[in-house]
Amino acid sequence: MQVVLVYVHVKDENVEEFIEASLENALESAMEPGNVRFDVLQQKDDPCRVVLYEGYATPEDAAAHKTTPHYLKWRDTVADWMAEPRQGVQYLGLD
Repeated sequence: MQVVLVYVHVKDENVEEFIEASLENALESAMEPGNVRFDVLQQKDDPCRVVLYEGYATPEDAAAHKTTPHYLKWRDTVADWMAEPRQGVQYLGLD
């Protein structure tokens, strides 16, 4: 399994709309072939810190996600709401 954790620092004034857009993207992403899991996590003691947990069956499925209309819409919508560039870290699921 290919797992990507995307760390996002959201501007304080955009937290609610960022969460809304990210949850919409997560719902659509969960319907993609090869998607195993997609969670939106908000840091308990700092609501401006969000992690997207994305699990895919293969690296190809993870790459295909970035070509979907819902991902492209999310990417463009939230771009100006981030306090700094998001950081995606890739992991391999160990069986």
